[in-house]
Amino acid sequence: MRSLLFAAALLIAAPAAAQSIDPAVKARIDRILKATPLIDGHNDLPEQLREHYGYKIDRLASGTAAWQPQALMTDMARLRAGRVGGQFWSVYIDGTVTGDEAIRQTIEQIDIVHRLVAAYPTDLAFARTADDIVRIHRAGRVASLIGIEGGRQIGGSLAALRSFYRLGARYMTLTHNQTTEWADSATDDPKYGGLSPFGLKVVGEMNRLGMLVDLSHVSPDVMRQAIAASRAPVIFSHSSAGGLNGHPRNVPDDVLRLLPANGGVVMVNWVPGFLSPGVWRWDGLRSAEEARLKSIHRASKAAVADGVKAWQAANPRPAVTVTEVADHVDHVARVAGHDHVGIGADLDGIPYTPTGLEGVETYPRLFAELIRRGWTDANLAKLAGGNALRALRGAEAAAAALSNQPPALDQLP
Repeated sequence: MRSLLFAAALLIAAPAAAQSIDPAVKARIDRILKATPLIDGHNDLPEQLREHYGYKIDRLASGTAAWQPQALMTDMARLRAGRVGGQFWSVYIDGTVTGDEAIRQTIEQIDIVHRLVAAYPTDLAFARTADDIVRIHRAGRVASLIGIEGGRQIGGSLAALRSFYRLGARYMTLTHNQTTEWADSATDDPKYGGLSPFGLKVVGEMNRLGMLVDLSHVSPDVMRQAIAASRAPVIFSHSSAGGLNGHPRNVPDDVLRLLPANGGVVMVNWVPGFLSPGVWRWDGLRSAEEARLKSIHRASKAAVADGVKAWQAANPRPAVTVTEVADHVDHVARVAGHDHVGIGADLDGIPYTPTGLEGVETYPRLFAELIRRGWTDANLAKLAGGNALRALRGAEAAAAALSNQPPALDQLP
């Protein structure tokens, strides 16, 4: 499904906007990001390397924006230009894959991350703790962590969860787009009214390990129940503000208000449809037109593609820029507090980005916009990575407090 979306986006992708930052503002941003690592909660580069480049990790030093068959939003030179200090690399697999096959595919994705880090030792270094992130950032490299994007990836096995933690996974998203055997997704029919009893056991075992509970993709009921059950801060590794756009992938305001007591962080996403109600509607209309064309041109994919292209020419996608991203950052900060907002752009996991934010080199543009709005250095540092570091340290502290508890041996019914 993601590959189809990427292919469609190539038909309508806008050129990168040439945006410059005032030298004084740039110097201020550089000063902030030298002191505090910019930590992005979600980047899908490993998925792109698996789907389009045969699991290979070479030629990623620079120039990936022009790659074929799939242009990338990430490479080492652009990470440095964007002043990235820490990156959670997503090890996504399709959420319909289950059981032992899900475990195998996840291990293959984790292997990509380990090989990626080993291949670029002057740019990347593997991190397992918050202190590792700080140390690696000070050494001038990008601290690299792993996030598992979907609870089905453990195959219903808490032993697999523990093994993934030992391999370096430091968060797991409880669902992807599908309701799992133990948790409701935001974009699928609910089965449990939130978390099943096994789902609550998964949250407890993640707390015991020191693995962050990621609530992107889950239903609002799961959000509330996981926050109530978790003994550590939760994160939303790549979500935006439901108060500005009611997309099911966004975080409702009542959930944002729960974060101060929990210590959690919403890492704002750059998906245009999550940011803009207009783009969300446009996405739905485009999908409806594609479905109509498929029903007419059952034997011709080319006719469907041509028809979609013609529809897009007649119905241009609404513009989204850094302004909308900053609006969502502002909203989370206003409702939950400046201690509870971060960045989770989802680059290389989305078919197109807001104009001007086409790759990992563009983070300073968001900071420049927030500076224009009056954000202080202290709050910008929290957004950049201070809040994510605090949440990870909270998970580590919870694990230390639970260190005498034995591993959970529960199984799915």
